[in-house]
Amino acid sequence: MMQRLPRPALSRDACRIAWTEFGNPHGDPVVVLHGGPGSGSRPAVLGLFNLTCMRVVLVDQRGAGASTPRGGLRHNNTMRLIGDLDALRARLGIARWCVVGGSWGAALALAYAGRHPSHVTGVVLRGLFLTSSREVRSLFVGTRARAPRAWQRLTAAAGTARADRLIACCARRLQPGAGAARQRAVALAWNAYEDAVLTGRPARGARPTQPAIDRLIDKYRIQAHYLQRDCWLGERRLLALARRAAQAGVPLHAVHGTHDRVCPVDNVDRLARAVPAAIVERVPAGHLASDDALARGVARAVRKMLTVTTEDAPQHAEPPVQSHA
Repeated sequence: MMQRLPRPALSRDACRIAWTEFGNPHGDPVVVLHGGPGSGSRPAVLGLFNLTCMRVVLVDQRGAGASTPRGGLRHNNTMRLIGDLDALRARLGIARWCVVGGSWGAALALAYAGRHPSHVTGVVLRGLFLTSSREVRSLFVGTRARAPRAWQRLTAAAGTARADRLIACCARRLQPGAGAARQRAVALAWNAYEDAVLTGRPARGARPTQPAIDRLIDKYRIQAHYLQRDCWLGERRLLALARRAAQAGVPLHAVHGTHDRVCPVDNVDRLARAVPAAIVERVPAGHLASDDALARGVARAVRKMLTVTTEDAPQHAEPPVQSHA
């Protein structure tokens, strides 16, 4: 595997955005958007791509992964993330790239493509999240029967049993001034609940180290910050951006697991109704990118997308444009 070393971080609004390139520097450019929000990029996703002919860019969104300030909320919203992506594209000298995202990253991919369709060759989505309060309610109310003990622990840590106030209470207790004990309790409880919903069984394993706990606090602080605001998008606005991208000629391909316990499978039906040209594929899998059927589906969609868009590419690619977002 050809690997390029990390470049200097991109500085914007007193934030440093970390990114890394992998693969062929002359290959088809692909940017991968992680989920969460706040999870950070994971090199494990590189297995989805043919690095001999693709130039893959992994980006840590504001406050996530290696980006700093870690867990920072100032100037941290969806429009700023979109601006960061387009500024990075311009800095790398890439005219157009394929955008791949999973879960929250899928929502961000659609939003970016809707705002900058001329900079996107295509969009591949895994486990689509539509940023609606409906989905958040489903995750924290509809699934609690599957993980009653984890739910009890989460509500105790949040200080409320009211599902409609859970995210807001978690957000308050994850603030830097809320106290280390409260931050720790909420982050560990939220992570345990998430694991239980994803796997259908209580989380087991070694006790997390303090650095691992700190990363969870950062992650869930950002996640709560976004979720209580519908990620500054909401379903209607996100689907309007998807339509705008498709009308500009950007192909969309969504792969969704039929057993996804985090993002409802009917999300792809909603996308298909809003954007009839979108390709929607259901596979026997859950939510995680590591699920074999989901990974195969995404890898196949990326290969197909790049083959089609390379054949249809214009003779003169447009020059990079610096974002003002």
